[in-house]
Amino acid sequence: MKIYQTNEIKNIALIGSAGSGKTTLAESMLFGSGVIKRRGTVEQKNTVSDYFPVEQEYGYSVFPTVLHMEWNGKKLNVIDCPGSDDFVGGAVTALNVTDQAVIVINGQYGPEVGTMNAFRNTEKLGKPVIFLVNQLDREHCDFDTVMTNMKDVYGAKCVQVQYPVQTGPGFNAIIDVLTMKKYSWGPEGGMPKVEDIPAEEMDKAQELHAALVEAAAENDEALMEKFFEEEALSEDEMREGIRKGLASRSMFPVFCVCGGKDMGVRRLMEFLGNVVPFVDEMPKVKNAAGDEIAPDSNGPTSLFFFKTGMEPHIGEVSYFKVISGSIKPGDDLTNADRGSKERMGQIFACAGANRVAVDELKAGDIGCTVKLKDVKTGNTLNGKDVDWKFDFIKYPNSKYSRAIKSVSASDMEKMMAALQKMRQEDPTWVVEQSKELRQTIVHGQGEFHLRTLKWRMENNEKIQVEYSEPRIPYRETITKMARADYRHKKQSGGAGQFGEVHLIVEPYTEGMPDPTVYKFNGQEFKMNIKGKEEIDLEWGGKLVFINSVVGGAIDARFMPAILKGVMERMEQGPLTGSYARDVRVIVYDGKMHPVDSNELSFMLAGRQAFSAAFKEAGPKILEPIYDLEVLVPADYMGDVMSDLQGRRAIIMGMDSEAGYQKLSAKIPLKELANYSISLSSLTGGRASFTTTFASYELVPNDIQQALIAAHEAEAAEED
Repeated sequence: MKIYQTNEIKNIALIGSAGSGKTTLAESMLFGSGVIKRRGTVEQKNTVSDYFPVEQEYGYSVFPTVLHMEWNGKKLNVIDCPGSDDFVGGAVTALNVTDQAVIVINGQYGPEVGTMNAFRNTEKLGKPVIFLVNQLDREHCDFDTVMTNMKDVYGAKCVQVQYPVQTGPGFNAIIDVLTMKKYSWGPEGGMPKVEDIPAEEMDKAQELHAALVEAAAENDEALMEKFFEEEALSEDEMREGIRKGLASRSMFPVFCVCGGKDMGVRRLMEFLGNVVPFVDEMPKVKNAAGDEIAPDSNGPTSLFFFKTGMEPHIGEVSYFKVISGSIKPGDDLTNADRGSKERMGQIFACAGANRVAVDELKAGDIGCTVKLKDVKTGNTLNGKDVDWKFDFIKYPNSKYSRAIKSVSASDMEKMMAALQKMRQEDPTWVVEQSKELRQTIVHGQGEFHLRTLKWRMENNEKIQVEYSEPRIPYRETITKMARADYRHKKQSGGAGQFGEVHLIVEPYTEGMPDPTVYKFNGQEFKMNIKGKEEIDLEWGGKLVFINSVVGGAIDARFMPAILKGVMERMEQGPLTGSYARDVRVIVYDGKMHPVDSNELSFMLAGRQAFSAAFKEAGPKILEPIYDLEVLVPADYMGDVMSDLQGRRAIIMGMDSEAGYQKLSAKIPLKELANYSISLSSLTGGRASFTTTFASYELVPNDIQQALIAAHEAEAAEED
């Protein structure tokens, strides 16, 4: 393979809903460019993209697959992304390392919720978009309706470049209003027959051509002036206008294709090669320090590793983008994240499991290598005198969690190693060993996402695992003031133990004034503050600890021991054993012994006094509340709202977005445990949701009593 320069490279992400035909389209693109000699199919489990066993098992793409094609002197790096929202991490990764998004739309259904999510990701990252209406040969495909829906959703920026002469099983021709030609195919697809537009289609073609000319002219002042003077542009001028419109996201060209029959694919690739912006025409990547880094082949070498694949008989395959400089086999680099040295072995252009060795990759190009010693997903390798790091990929929050354990206790260590390895392949699988919940939790994007992980664990790693619902990280707090004292006294021959602590507890709120006086049972307690500590608790909230001891009743050297005792009890609240938070503790009196008092005595006295006061201070359980945003077709809105109300959710608002309803709510984490399954069932998989932690709020009394009873039963069982 020749060495491509930065201005000959185009990086493209294929994204869209599950079932829109991205993998089949990619197969036709590879075939058309000569990378493969025969097209595979998803049904026959022999496509280049879906080559992992789990993908062939489910018939879905699970991982983003990096492909390369050479076309008309250009190199097209195409990343075929999973369509299911459960595997959104692959699309997010691809969009961050490519410069152009091709959103594939199923011609039978038009824009779906997966299309919406894909488009929103391009919006966040400012990526150019081409819409590609696929599967035009399907019986229920109605292109005009699809275009109407697209304009309703995405507005006038959707500009047709092509339209089919007919759709359904008889589809075999398109009219291209950029080239003003008709393209038609025989039953086997492939190379088109290019003809003049027939008379019966000319009026429609000229109308769409005029709209395309105007849309292209709007992106360049010189073109706009010429358009006003002549009301026409040459084909090359139109291409230039479309390129600028793509780069600024001021137009979204719409193309037609039938990937399964290899119709329209070569014309699409021609457009990608000729019109799509090059790497060096797009906004520059910023490093972790916020500096813009140009894709300069003569600049310092820096590689960003965006994906790791685990392949049998090979091990780790590391995929990278050359951010700057160039890379050759044998180059010595430094890992900016881990400090280790790496020597690059062979480097490859990728096409799924097929790899072609290359002599050099220039800035902007994408490739892979194997057998690196210490490189993980997200790492940066730099050449001499460069210390850049890149961390520009931001993944969405998890939506579905399960506690995981190996069926055999002896496999636990192997299971943890396998989980960490899998996370390199998909960073949206998040593994948490929770000290608080005493569980290993795996977080993902949905039930199917975690079912895939379990399948791989059991079939690839040969480790049997089981899932269970994770415990909820409740918190405990107090709602009123209380006072208690405790004397710890122990005599066992020789030096004894003695410590007495008197303290007051009360709920803490940010900015509350320091205490001056308290009243309990008619008795007044005046405070004289000697010291104050505000502790931000690692599990959220605060503990404020005040020393108000006067007259030397307790030596100052024992205060840290009392605080330690209080903290120990905060880590295991008296109601359910959950962490306590937002408490102010005032130690105002006590006693000590000149010989028998020590740190241990006061730690134990402080712990017991705090525990007694906490139980008298109206203790309450708090539960985590999440902000929930659901994107749902209007037809299903009533069912979704009804379901949420049954989950103790509070509806905060409704809005419409691009043809879908957007519903905002606050919902307890406990009620989100199986929400992804329920929402998919209610809407036939046509809705999606996101969640973000909001706050901790009091649980209702009936739920609090049930939680306390369950905790007491569990404690009795352990005893």
